[in-house]
Amino acid sequence: MSSHDETKSVGKSGGNVGLGVLVGALIVIVAGLAAYIFTGGDIPAVGDEPEIQIDLPDGN
Repeated sequence: MSSHDETKSVGKSGGNVGLGVLVGALIVIVAGLAAYIFTGGDIPAVGDEPEIQIDLPDGN
């Protein structure tokens, strides 16, 4: 009879998932800061509509 020595790594993939989440969060933060810097720190407000004024001649 031959015996087989098999070792199974159980629970080691959880560390990789945590590392992936951490790296993903850092990428999002760096991208957000880059967008903030490249826009000059001025982020347009949501819901503000531009003011449009049209002057028409009187026609007299």
